Amino acid sequence: MGVTVRQKVRGKGQPWWVFISQNGKRTSRKVGDRRAAERVASEIRARIQLGTFGFEEKKPVPTFKEYAERFMKTYSAMNHKPTTRRSYRGALDKHILPYFGSKRLDEVTRSDIKDFITRKQSEGISPSTVRNLKSYLSAIFREALDDEIITANPALGTGRLIKNKRVGFDVNPLTWEEKAKLEETLRKHYAWYYPLFLTLLRTGMRLGEAKALEPGDLDFNGRFIEVRRAYSAGEVLTPKSGKSRRVDMSPELAEVLKRYLVRRKKITLTKGWGEPPQTLFFNREGNPIDINNVRNRVFHKALEKAGLRKIRIHDLRHTYATLRIQAGHNILDVSKQLGHSSVKITLDIYTHWMPGSHKSQVDELDSKTAPNSEAVSK
Repeated sequence: MGVTVRQKVRGKGQPWWVFISQNGKRTSRKVGDRRAAERVASEIRARIQLGTFGFEEKKPVPTFKEYAERFMKTYSAMNHKPTTRRSYRGALDKHILPYFGSKRLDEVTRSDIKDFITRKQSEGISPSTVRNLKSYLSAIFREALDDEIITANPALGTGRLIKNKRVGFDVNPLTWEEKAKLEETLRKHYAWYYPLFLTLLRTGMRLGEAKALEPGDLDFNGRFIEVRRAYSAGEVLTPKSGKSRRVDMSPELAEVLKRYLVRRKKITLTKGWGEPPQTLFFNREGNPIDINNVRNRVFHKALEKAGLRKIRIHDLRHTYATLRIQAGHNILDVSKQLGHSSVKITLDIYTHWMPGSHKSQVDELDSKTAPNSEAVSK
C-alpha cells in the first residue's frame, strides 16, 4: 500500500507517473515532469491520511477492434495521407482484426504479437508486408498507451522476429534494349502519351508525381523539373517524402517536352478551351490523366505490342534507377533524383543491381605502393 512516483520508460523527456496501491486496488496516472508528479503524489498521500481518497470507477477497456476503429477516425484521419490510411484499413481488415479484433486491448500480450508475426511469415507473406503489419500494430498500441488504456506497448521490440529484412524483391525493371523498344512503340503508336512515359523513364518520377506536374514546374534553362506535388487517392498532396525536389531533364526529354508544350497550345485552340489545362499532362477532354486508363489502355497494350513481358508502371521508376546504377552513376545522385529520404533506402532496394567491382581496381591491391589518383578514378 502506498503512493510512488516513477517513469514507465526511463529517459530524458519521458513522462512521470504516479502509482497508487490501496486496499488491494491499484491504479496509475501519467502526470508530466517529475516535480509535478511528486506534487500530485503528496496531495494523494494527504487525502489517504484524511480518508477522503477513493478510486474512480474505471471505464471498461475497449476491444482491439473498437479502439482500432477509433484510431482510424481520429489519429489516422489527422496524421496520415490517404494512401497510408488505405494501407492501414486494408491491413486491419485482412490481417490484424481477424486475429486481435475480439480481444480486449489490455489482454493482448507480447506472446500474441510474436505468434501473429510467426503465423504471417508461415503464410508466405513478404517480410516487408509483415514489417508493415507490425508497425501498424505498434502505432495503435502506442496511442492506447498515451491514452492510458494500457500500461505497455506489447508490439515494442518484436520486429527482430521478422526474417529477411532485405527489400527490393519486387523490382522488375526493363533492360536498356527493352527500354528502347518500349519508347519506340510508345512514340509510334501512343504519341499522345509518349511525353508522359518518357518523363517517367528519364526521371524516375512516380506516376502520381508526373500526373500532378504543371508547365511552370519545367525549367529548360537549368534543364530540371521541380517535383512539388503528387496525386494520391484523388487529392493533390506533397510528394511521398513530404518535400519538393529537382530532377534533371536529359536533352532528349527537354526537346520532347518543349515540342509538347507547343502542341498543348494548339490543342487548346482547336478545342476552344480558352486556357490550357492546369496540369502538364491531360486526357483528350482536358482533364488530368486517369491512372487506371493509362495503365490498362496504353501501358499494358504498348508492352504487348512491343513484345515485352507485363510489368507495372512503377517498374519504370525501377528501370530508371537500375540502369543508372548498372552504368556506374553516383548512387547518392540517383537517390536524390528518386526522392528517397536517405541513400540507405536506395541501397537496400537496388543492391542486387549494383555492378561488381572493377577488376583493375581490385588488382591494384597487389601493388606495394599506393596507386595514383588517375588509376583510382578508372
